[in-house]
Amino acid sequence: MKDWAGTGRAYADSYASLCVGTVSALRESLGDPAGRRLLDVGSGTGLLASALTDAGWDVTGCEPEPTMRTVSQHDHPALTVRDGALPHLPFADGSFDAVVANFVLNHVADPRASAAELARVSSDRLAATIWTTSPTWLWREVCERAGLTPEQGERLSPEKDFERTVGGFEAMLTEAGWHVSGAIDLTWTWHADPTALWISAEGGVGGAGLFFRALAPAGRVSFRRAFDAVCAERSVDGLVPLLHSAAVAVGSPR
Repeated sequence: MKDWAGTGRAYADSYASLCVGTVSALRESLGDPAGRRLLDVGSGTGLLASALTDAGWDVTGCEPEPTMRTVSQHDHPALTVRDGALPHLPFADGSFDAVVANFVLNHVADPRASAAELARVSSDRLAATIWTTSPTWLWREVCERAGLTPEQGERLSPEKDFERTVGGFEAMLTEAGWHVSGAIDLTWTWHADPTALWISAEGGVGGAGLFFRALAPAGRVSFRRAFDAVCAERSVDGLVPLLHSAAVAVGSPR
């Protein structure tokens, strides 16, 4: 799956603010936080974990990428973050009252095994999100403008993959042993600063970042010129409005 090595600071300065757009829906779905422990799996740079801490949860983060943990420790020094990755988390069965995985199950090599592992370490509540609409169209447009062939992206084998819709996500989680009590499609517009978008590309974040890093110098120049042109055309008051949708599922271990 995607290589996130070395992208901690670039992710914090770009897509982290997009991914925390689910925080209100997650907070509402998890119930009363008083005196309860929560594990944020794939906690990244700690923005969601910090927001859930502020909401009253006793939060532990779990993140396999060292640069993400470094940024998390710098930006949120009070947050406890453990090294660990799906589908094998370093926690005993039922260690946490609630377990959250925000935009994690769309990146793992075995979604069902990973979802089952989330259920194993939860004693009560589960919540997870995946993208159903992401800004890949913007980067495809940049590639086309630059005369470059965009990457198709790595796909899971058919027996491991699942339909990236609310219904498909719910079905996959059910197969993995969740009792899904609710699943919704959450849509919002991220008004992105072009500077932050460029930080993500130059910093190797996501598919566009990996594609940019692999380009020869001339290709990078063309990519940057095309990026600037597309942003200039699409910006409103200096920001690029990007519509996003996520499937948000909540439930409990069976």
